[in-house]
Amino acid sequence: MTNLTVRVTQRAEEAEGICSFELVSQSGDELPAFSAGAHIDVHVAPGLVRQYSLSNDPSERHRYRIAVLREENSRGGSAGMHEKVQLGDALCISEPRNHFPLVDAPRTILVAGGIGVTPILAMAQTLHAQGLPFEMHYCGRSSNRMAFLVEIGASGFSKQVTLHRDDLPEEKFDARALFAAPSMDAHLYVCGPSGFMDFVLETARDQGWSDNQLHREYFAGVAAALETDGSFEVRLARTGLKCQVPAGKTVVEILAAHGVEVETSCEAGVCGTCLTRVLEGIPDHRDTFLTDAERAANDQFTPCCSRASSPCLVLDL
Repeated sequence: MTNLTVRVTQRAEEAEGICSFELVSQSGDELPAFSAGAHIDVHVAPGLVRQYSLSNDPSERHRYRIAVLREENSRGGSAGMHEKVQLGDALCISEPRNHFPLVDAPRTILVAGGIGVTPILAMAQTLHAQGLPFEMHYCGRSSNRMAFLVEIGASGFSKQVTLHRDDLPEEKFDARALFAAPSMDAHLYVCGPSGFMDFVLETARDQGWSDNQLHREYFAGVAAALETDGSFEVRLARTGLKCQVPAGKTVVEILAAHGVEVETSCEAGVCGTCLTRVLEGIPDHRDTFLTDAERAANDQFTPCCSRASSPCLVLDL
C-alpha cells in the first residue's frame, strides 16, 4: 500500500478531549479521492499506527480532516496525536480505505455516538450533496464533549440532524421508537463506542431489522485475554511450516519469529489488513472487522488478535 507524506495545516480543539487535524499533501498535489466512511492509517510514531476516519466532505481533494479523542487508557496513539503532533508537522499516512461504505438506499439513518461522528459526518455531507433522504442522530454526554456542533448547525442539512445530549432529559435517545416499524429499503449506519453500537444494533434487531440493513464501524478491537488463553497450532498450507502459538502471543508474532511476515496495521482486529484465509480448523474470532455471517463461515480470520477454537488452524500461507 502506498504511503503519503502530509503536513498538518490546522489543529483545533473541537470539544473536550477531542482534537482535529487538517492534513494536506506535502508536495502540494491533490490527495487521493475518498468516499464517506473511509479512514486512513496514521503513523503516529515509529511502529505505532492508528486508524482515523475522515470527517470532511469527500468532494474535497485538497485536504483530509481527522479528529482524535484523547483516550484515558491510551496505548500511545491518541496520546501521541494530542501531545506530539503540532501545526506544521509532517506525518506519514496511508491512502484512504473504506470498510464502512454507504450503499444505495431510499432511506438512510445515521447514528453517531461521541467521536463516532467523524465518519457519520462525511456520510451526511455526501447524502446531502446527492439530494438523498436521510436523518442523523448525534448522541453525546453534553455539548462540550461533542465535536463539530457549530459546523453541523451551519450546514445545509442541520434540520436533518437531531442531537441527543445526556445532560438534557428532553433530548433522550429513544432507540426503540427510532427503529420501530422497519422498512426493508432503509439502512442504518452507526459508529461510536462499542457498548453504544452494540445497544443500537441489538435494539434495531429486536425491532425487526435484518443484518444486511445494519452497518457499523468500530474504533477499538475486542480485548483478548491472551495471557489466560490456551495454546494451539497453526500450519501453513503452502510451506508446511508448523508453529505452536502459546498463551500471551499472537499468531502474527509467532509467524514473524519464524520468518513469515503478515502485513498488519491496527493490531486490534479493526482494520482487516491482516485478514487471512483459513483452510481447516475453527477460528476463535476476536476481531470487530468481520460481520457475523463472515465469522460463521470460519474461512478467514485476523491473526493479529484472533485465536483458535480447534487444536489446529491450517492457513493459506
